[in-house]
Parts: sequence; C-alpha cells; structure tokens
Amino acid sequence: MARFRTRLALLGSAAALATGAAIPAQFAGAQPAAAAVEYQWVALGDSYTAGVILAAGNTFEVPRDGCERTDRSYPQVIDRDLGGLFELTNISCGAATIENVTDTPQNPIGRRLPPISEDPDYPFPAVPAQSKAVGADTDVITIGVGGNSLGFADFLTQCAQLGGENDGKGTPCKDALAAGVPDRLNTVRHEYDRMLAVLHQRAPHAKILAVGYPTVIPRDASKCGFGDLTKFGTITQGDLAWLRQDVLEPLNKTIDDSTGTQDAAGFVDLYTSSRDHSVCDDSKWVEGFVTLPDQLSFIHPNALGHRNTADHVEEAMLNTIDPS
Repeated sequence: MARFRTRLALLGSAAALATGAAIPAQFAGAQPAAAAVEYQWVALGDSYTAGVILAAGNTFEVPRDGCERTDRSYPQVIDRDLGGLFELTNISCGAATIENVTDTPQNPIGRRLPPISEDPDYPFPAVPAQSKAVGADTDVITIGVGGNSLGFADFLTQCAQLGGENDGKGTPCKDALAAGVPDRLNTVRHEYDRMLAVLHQRAPHAKILAVGYPTVIPRDASKCGFGDLTKFGTITQGDLAWLRQDVLEPLNKTIDDSTGTQDAAGFVDLYTSSRDHSVCDDSKWVEGFVTLPDQLSFIHPNALGHRNTADHVEEAMLNTIDPS
C-alpha cells in the first residue's frame, strides 16, 4: 500500500503541474500550460458499489432515482481521492443484476431492502442498462456485480427462516438449496462472460476492473451468535460455514475466472484484505441484518468497508495509467 500512496502523491503532483498550479510566476505566460490529463471512468455495479445503507453514507441524488448511491461508497471516495485525474460517471444501482449491467433496464427498489422495509417514494422509473453509460472515450470501467444474479439475498432470507424453524441446529439451508448452487454459479459465469464482451465492444480501449466481494462470513462461524440481528440473525453456524465455503468464495472465483479470459479485464480482490473484518468481527467492515439502533442493513459494507475497497480499486486504476 505504501507504493500505491507514493504513486498517488506523484500523480497528484503531476496533475497540479499540468494545470499550472506550481509554475513559478516568472514563467507564467511564456506558453500555455498543458491541460491536466483526465481519464474517463465509469463505475458500474450493485449495492456493494452503490452503498445503499446509511452506514455507507447519505444518498446524494436529488431527486432520488431509487438506486441509493451514497456519499461514502467507494466510487465517491475514489472520486474525492483522485478528483482531477479521473472523471467519474457513477451509475451503480442497488439490487442490480449482471443483466441489468449488460442490456436489461432495471426498476430500482430504493430502500425496500428485504424482507420488511418500505420506501415512500417507491416505485421508481426504470433506469437504462448500465452498459449504455460507457463508450469509445471511456478509459476505465469498474464493475462490482454478481451477487444478485446468484440470488444471495434469497439465500440469506431462506437460511434465516429455515434456521429459525430448526432452532439454530444443523444445516437446513444447505440441505434445501445446495443442489442448485452449481447451476446458479454456471449462470453467473455465462452472464459475466457476456457482460465483459459487451463492455469491451462498447469501450474497446477501456480497462475493465472487476471488483470482487469482501469477506462477509468469518472462517469461525461460532463468532456469529444465533439470533443476533446485528450479525446473521437465525442462520445456523453450519449454514454460515456452507454459505462462505460453497457460495460466496466460489462466486469470487467465478468472477475472477471470467475476467481471466479477457485481456482488457482484471480482478480486484477484496476478500483477503477484509478477512478479519466480517459481519461477526469486532472491527467489521460489513453490517449485519440490522445496524443499531434501528437501521436495516441486510449484510452490506459500511463506510470502513468502502474505504478498504477504494484503496484497492484506486491502486488498480492507477496501474492502468502507470503500469510501472
């Protein structure tokens, strides 16, 4: 990370020089200062990109479009860090699927996080497929998507229900749903491959950075007290271990494998750096079902998690323009 910070400082100095901010007065007017290089960056993705929950900041669009982009989500953090070097177009949207990025318009759900919350402004008008925001002048695309196509929110809801019905014992969710996971992952892979192809076609000179998902469930599921809504509620420890090992980790691998087939794409790993910051860790970067006192967060990154994502995505973005 020190190497990244050094490069960021050097690039920031170069940008300042390019705008003439550091040109001595005696040389002013000798020749026009070169304009700062500004790379076109489009941020695509689902709620893990958009922010969505209050623990990831406040929504800032007026009027709201229902996508719930927040001011402490990682695209906005990076925009503040690298403003002047990259021009951001952030069209990430909570609840987006891979197909919503590729070519299917989305009906945003606003704050209607399952299973109980409502939104007074719902329903919202449909938003276009996110790929329409990229074009021939796009230099960098960041994309964090795949969890909704896998059906992770449905897993969470069903696992909590089944765990409660079984008094926290056994692996009722695994028993009910495991057989369908390989087909779901295959669907994600095919849709992700197609999405990358469409993005490359629309923006043939852009570098595509696929952002993986952070650690959500700890390796030691006993940290997650049964019935604790600030963690995973009534999901059993056995099912948490299954979700981590057979659902979430394979999802990241599927995304990584897909990007590995594209010369223009790269994978940004968040899982390793967030390993000790799961929902059930004291220093958590992902909120549980509920954030005290009364905010429904439904397993989404908080501002600390977005800051970590920003650090890793920034480094990958800077590497696209300074690969040394």
